[in-house]
This record gives sequence, structure tokens and C-alpha cells, in this order.
Amino acid sequence: MVVLLAGGAGFIGSHMAVELLNNNYDVIIVDNFQNSKKEVINRIKKLTGKDFLLYEYDLLDSLKLNEIFVSNKIDYVIHLAALKSVGESVLNPMLYYRTNLNITINLCEAMKNNGVKNIIFSSSACVYSEKNQMPLTEDSEIGNCSNPYGWSKFMSEQILKDISVQNPDWSVVCLRYFNLIGADESGEIGEYSENPKNLPPIILNVATSKLDFLKVFGNDYETLDGSCIRDYIHITDLVKGHISAIKYQEKHKGFDIFNLGTGKGTSVFELVETFEKINNVKIPLKIESRREGDIAISYCSVQKANDILNWKAEKMIEDACSDMWIWQNKNPFGYNKN
Repeated sequence: MVVLLAGGAGFIGSHMAVELLNNNYDVIIVDNFQNSKKEVINRIKKLTGKDFLLYEYDLLDSLKLNEIFVSNKIDYVIHLAALKSVGESVLNPMLYYRTNLNITINLCEAMKNNGVKNIIFSSSACVYSEKNQMPLTEDSEIGNCSNPYGWSKFMSEQILKDISVQNPDWSVVCLRYFNLIGADESGEIGEYSENPKNLPPIILNVATSKLDFLKVFGNDYETLDGSCIRDYIHITDLVKGHISAIKYQEKHKGFDIFNLGTGKGTSVFELVETFEKINNVKIPLKIESRREGDIAISYCSVQKANDILNWKAEKMIEDACSDMWIWQNKNPFGYNKN
């Protein structure tokens, strides 16, 4: 079986490629390396001992994208490609709508033109309304997104749902990711950013003195310790969820949605304390005022994924804290040489 990984050189994509290759799928990676490094390709080959096709194309180029489908027999598409900075999306909404929505449309058009009928879309917990009670289920209210990035995921889901109605022989699975953390246990691949916006790589930057302290936005929420609570899922568990989704698609058509999380919330302070304990590293904190748009608690129910996909997260927060520190120590400058 051949899987096309759209955005396959990024943090999620690199781990996804390793998992697919280790499960004997043939892989085609398409990436423009705007938010990734070419060195990751060598790391994937090193970890798996396998080769794969790589196209350094921009997925906004519909002609080049269609050429890939014409030249290769593709069975599944895993759509990971998107701009993903919440803050940037607020500052430049048109860029996010133009990029994220057009990539989804281009992929679907290329699929339809070439008889490919299976797609897994990397969606986000951002599509859920802030009005919901916890835990979030797949039937919880969506919309009222707080930023254009979330709306672009919401709209892409709608596009895929409409396409599946018009094409009942398609199998479309939207996987709503919660908060990603961790790295491959080998330390060969992981997440690195010189200016990260999400909590785990910021913790690493503080641990290595690239930043003086970790800003905690609010310690007066209605939670046990006053800090925000999120559902942190290890990257390895997340990519395994996609393998389960592919197996589901082998026997099911239509449109479906699954949460990928742990079903458990962890506060900012709990995550920091666990990282400090596991790795014997001190993380200085600075308490700031609440950040606009943040909600106190967000975690999901994973019962549907457990029951239908036969999948559940297996790694703990302790595993994630250990793995991301191994990655950091082996790669202090990420995929850069120095």
C-alpha cells in the first residue's frame, strides 16, 4: 500500500513516515520545507533502513501535485500540510485561509482526478467551541473558533464532509489532535523551533538556557493549581492512531471523526514539575496575566477511538518528558549542524 504524506517532513510527518515504513507501507513525502529541514529525510532513512520517494513541491501548485498522482499509484493520502501558528493566523488571516484551504482543495482535486478515494485529515481540537463541557466528544459543539487557524481546520473538515457526500465511495477520516508532546524515543527526530509558540519546545528552550524563564499565562484559573489544563498526547501514540485509521478505512466508506488524545488533562504546573523531576532540570517560571483566548480546561474523550479504531494512547507524560529531553540533548540545535 502506498501512502502519500502531504507535509511529511515536519514534526508530525517525520514521525508518521517512520511509523508507516516500519509497518511496511510505501511512503511518498511531499513537502516544500518551509517549516522543516531536509536533514529529517536522512534521519527517517536511518531509523527505518528504508527508502521512499520525496517531492520537494509546494502543495499550492496544483499542476505539480497532480503530476505526483499521475506518476504513482497512491492508495491513501494523509494530509498534514498546513500553516499552524495561532498567533500568526490572527495577524495574517488571509494567508492562513488561502494556504490551508487551497492545499485541502488541491489534494482532493488530485485525488478525484486520479481515482484515489482514501484521505486522513489532521484536524485540531481548535475546531471545538469554547462553550462545551469537558471531556470533549466528537459530538461536542464545533465552531466559534477563537482564531483563523482553528477556522481553517473547521472549514477543511466541512469541505471534506461535503466531498464525501458527493462521492460516497470515498473514505474520509478527520483526526482531531489535542496537544502534542514528546519525540521518538531514539532521539533522532523531534520538534525544534528557535521561536516556539507551544509549551513543550518552550520548556526545552528554558531548560537549555536559551530562554531565562517560562512564562505561565495565568495562575488563577478554576483548576486545582490555578494553571490551564490540556490533554497532552505523545507524538508516537498520535502517529499510531493514523495506522489504526488506515486499517479502519480498508473496510469503511464515508466520513468520520475521531479525537486523538489521552482522555486526561495535565496542568501547566504539573507538566513542568514532571519534566523537572524526570530530567533533574530546573525550569524557572514567571507568572503573567491571562492570555486572551485561552480557556481553563480542554481535554477529550477517546472512547470512540478506543471502541472503533481499537486505539488508545499508551505513553505517559513521564515518557514524553524523558523523550523530548533525549531529543534535545542529542540535537541542541535541532536539525541544524550548529
